[in-house]
Amino acid sequence: MAMVVDDTIAGLDLSGYSSTTTTTTTTSSEDDHGCNWNDWLPVVDWDALSGGHDEFQDLIESMMGNNTELHQFNSSQLNKALSYERCNSMSPDFEKMTVDEETNGTEDFKGLRLVHLLMAAAEALTGTNKSRDLARVILVRLKELVSPNDGTNMERLAAYFTEALQSLLEGACGAHGKHMLGNGPHHRDHHHHPTDILAAFQLLQDMSPYVKFGQFTANQAILEAVAHDRRVHIVDYDIMEGIQWASLMQALVSRNDGPPAPHLRITAISRGGSGRRSIGTIQETGRRLIAFAASIGQPFSFHQCRLDSDETFRPSAVKLIRGEALVINCMLHLPHFSYRSPDSIASFLSGAKTLNPRLVTLVEEEMGPKGEGGFVGQFMDSLHHYSAVYDSLEAGFPMQGQARALVERVFLGPRISGSLARIYRSRCEDEGYSWGQWLGAVGFNPVSISFANHCQAKLLLGLFNDGYRVEELANNKLVLGWKSRRLLSASIWTSSNSDF
Repeated sequence: MAMVVDDTIAGLDLSGYSSTTTTTTTTSSEDDHGCNWNDWLPVVDWDALSGGHDEFQDLIESMMGNNTELHQFNSSQLNKALSYERCNSMSPDFEKMTVDEETNGTEDFKGLRLVHLLMAAAEALTGTNKSRDLARVILVRLKELVSPNDGTNMERLAAYFTEALQSLLEGACGAHGKHMLGNGPHHRDHHHHPTDILAAFQLLQDMSPYVKFGQFTANQAILEAVAHDRRVHIVDYDIMEGIQWASLMQALVSRNDGPPAPHLRITAISRGGSGRRSIGTIQETGRRLIAFAASIGQPFSFHQCRLDSDETFRPSAVKLIRGEALVINCMLHLPHFSYRSPDSIASFLSGAKTLNPRLVTLVEEEMGPKGEGGFVGQFMDSLHHYSAVYDSLEAGFPMQGQARALVERVFLGPRISGSLARIYRSRCEDEGYSWGQWLGAVGFNPVSISFANHCQAKLLLGLFNDGYRVEELANNKLVLGWKSRRLLSASIWTSSNSDF
């Protein structure tokens, strides 16, 4: 049964933290469009914190460190960058499979050969003339050609797809196939040491904008929506390590004008079953957020709401207080996040609508159209998607093969395996589904992305490799892309009854 856990975590020793609000000194940088960066870009001054060194501080520092660099852009640089992007915009192209754009000659030929072998294995496993014996032979050959730890991007990627197909073959042929097909990325908690998970997460932040893009876009929309509210309540579907909210707190207390920082209350949704979290527990996340809020002078409280045993969400389990601006935050299926079933997501979002939230922030992967081409079509779309991810990570850290290998092993490999297992099991019934479209269908209204939010995304991508791009869709959605491939999106919504 769903329950509310009022986690005003007692017994915390906050003596090691300063209660002084963090301040920063910056020069005015208001551009011709009236966009004052100092008003909304969060900056952390870690010298103001007297607390001891811990992993959470490292995560937040990694999360917000680039924002200091964002302040170094002046208005002329910004306008020049925006003009350049308008003249050199890239259109997405979904018709070609990109195979390791870094290679040529024999390496390019081998990459193309691997793609053909993977496609043949997928067809042998599920096609009209399927043959498990043929699939087995092809996979044996693939294992001879690739390794997850060595070779080009395409070779390492092919190794993980080969392992995923091998698991499907063994599961389909074994007595416990259904159980095996249920294995997803959340099982990584049992195979990787927490230290490796933490290190991989920090590397993922440094190597790419995947984490920051969605969280910064959501936070900026929240800041704009609650600019004049005295109390703000955020219900977070998957709080993970909580660094998104440390960034938001810093922005709230660093505003140059307007009312004082509002009281911020966060309700974290926890799974109803026995699933383990990848980095700590929700209680530990709450403890660290409470300590961080105290250190910067942000009024804050933390609560927890458990889903039912079948992961159904009951809106009545969320404690509401009159006068609070309610925000629903939903980060879905990013590389470092736990997998949540479509039924659980639908239950949460439909239940959230009955709470009449001021704002809903949604971040999700951008995959191909639902169900096109059956299993093989979805398999190729997934291969295309992760090929772009691998290419972008190598472009960001070309000389850091061990660092990339850790991110691939901890996050991307399990994600590939879980994604293919679900495609195979459901025959594409729930893969490639756009939850943004679902929100619109059930009555949520889009909220336009502000100019400031769009600028923030462009400036963030400017700190990474030139291959990243941002595009705005349907006025309420920003999409992060790598070259011609859309990777993930952040969209902003409100309930139909909200006066926002």
